Amino acid sequence: MNIKIIKLIAVLFLLFPNLNSYSNSKKETLKKRVSFFYIKSNKDSIKKGYDLVRKLYIKNEYTLALNKGLYYINKYSKISSTIEEDESIYGIYFFLAETYRKTDSQTNSLFYYKKALVLLLKDQKKIIDDNLINFDNEKLTKLYLKIGNNYLSSGKVDSAKIFYNKTFNTPSLSPKSLASKASAYSNLAGIYMLDSIYDLAKNYSLKSIEIHAKLNNKISEAVAFGSLASIYLSEDNFNKAKETYKKALDIIKNLESDRALRVRENLYYNLAYNLYKLEDHEAYTYQERSYIIKDSLRDKEIRKIIEELGFKYNFESKKEIFDKEVENKRLKAQRTFIAIGLVALIIIFSLLYWVKINRLKLQKSEFIKNQELSKIKSESQSRILNATIDGKESERKEIAETLHDSVSALLSSANLHLQATRKQFNGKTPIEIDKTQEIITEATQQIRDLSHTLVSSVLLKFGLNFAITDIADKYSNSQLKINTNIQDLRRYHQKFEIKVYNIIQEFINNILKHSKAKNAVINLKDAEGVLILKIIDDGVGFDKTKINLKDGLGINQIDARIQMMQGYFFIESSFNSGTTIFVKLPVVEKEVKSHVYPIQ
Repeated sequence: MNIKIIKLIAVLFLLFPNLNSYSNSKKETLKKRVSFFYIKSNKDSIKKGYDLVRKLYIKNEYTLALNKGLYYINKYSKISSTIEEDESIYGIYFFLAETYRKTDSQTNSLFYYKKALVLLLKDQKKIIDDNLINFDNEKLTKLYLKIGNNYLSSGKVDSAKIFYNKTFNTPSLSPKSLASKASAYSNLAGIYMLDSIYDLAKNYSLKSIEIHAKLNNKISEAVAFGSLASIYLSEDNFNKAKETYKKALDIIKNLESDRALRVRENLYYNLAYNLYKLEDHEAYTYQERSYIIKDSLRDKEIRKIIEELGFKYNFESKKEIFDKEVENKRLKAQRTFIAIGLVALIIIFSLLYWVKINRLKLQKSEFIKNQELSKIKSESQSRILNATIDGKESERKEIAETLHDSVSALLSSANLHLQATRKQFNGKTPIEIDKTQEIITEATQQIRDLSHTLVSSVLLKFGLNFAITDIADKYSNSQLKINTNIQDLRRYHQKFEIKVYNIIQEFINNILKHSKAKNAVINLKDAEGVLILKIIDDGVGFDKTKINLKDGLGINQIDARIQMMQGYFFIESSFNSGTTIFVKLPVVEKEVKSHVYPIQ
């Protein structure tokens, strides 16, 4: 028996090293598995972070996209090592840059574009050095274009040119890369057109057109042809510009998407201007087509706003009903429990007091919600009203300019021809010539009066300073004397000047119709980028509480217009005490007109 035990112990000692080796091997394998799962988990987390940031960006939730993107960058950017991890980090950098671009933070946008570029170039070198696969240059081409656009938007033209050229020099012929190169060609064409280097601008436009045609991207091809036509227009080569605009329109004649309609509207408008320079009567036809498209797109936008408001209102109504049902069920259950469990009178009074307080809170909550809905409806009505007035002002301006600059000029020319014809008669001039000249003179005067009625020619040519003085002189009479006190005015954006002029004109009309004033003063000055208007009269005044009863384009509508201009409006008036009107409007500066299409 002892011998058997000894043999067994010996066998166990002989087997012990192998058991120890097996144990060590198992531990090593376990460590490797832990390491593998850790790396896999890390890679999956970065990929999930990228997917989340991309999803938030697509849904226009920019604040959340920035917060999540910065969180994942701080957590993983220093530990990423594999190409798969770098791709996710690159994606987060890219969408951070795009989000900052959408929120007009160009400096931060450029910072993350460059971060993405550094990472992309590092992976490009790693792929090429390791002979893994051919590097996909689509991302690189697109990134060079984005950085160039960022520099161009910031006014750094030379830097923009450098990155546009990097786009061209990146070897890739994929459709996405070619589209990026075409956009870079178009933007360079715009830069050189503004610098009056027209040959180079045309060369880049033609390259852009060639790529878009190859990709069968008809809308972008039409845009590129429009840019080329604008270059011809800048050269005063009106016939070539006309031919090119019509070619662009022909390319998208069968397309009806919103983008195609916007491009067609711009092409119609520029072609109308080009034909106007050629003194071609078709200019008015194309101008009208441009307005029709613009009005249809504006109507579509207004309908969309109204639908969104309607959806929100319905949603809140349903939510309110659901909340009431939940509250009623809760109160019913609570009352049942109290009726069964409590009998004491003091607890019943406490319950009634509690219910009363909650009802007051509910009523207050409903009141606040109703106020918010009223505010939304009021803002919607203000937007619709201002969109309508803006359209009318624009149309009145165009008609007035056409009557004054074109029709009046034609009548004057006809009058000169008749005057020259009069000298060819040796004897008495035919009475028909005299009558014709009288008719032309009368028509000229009526056209000038009509043009001035539509939009003040004094305003368009000389600005608010002279236009307001002209209003005061025109409306002053034996019953009412209007004086002006105008300080530090200059020329502003023309649409802004027209809006201010119309507001002042409406206030003066109200004084004439209702105030019975003998004296009025228009005070207007520019105080560091803010236009301050103060109109005072010594009339009978009015009751401000009854302003809402006025019809037409009255005080309420003027107030809505001033609010849309981000301004401030106040009236101080009472019976037999006169009226003081005070308005503050942030100035809108003049802008330089250009036929260059926006950055793609």
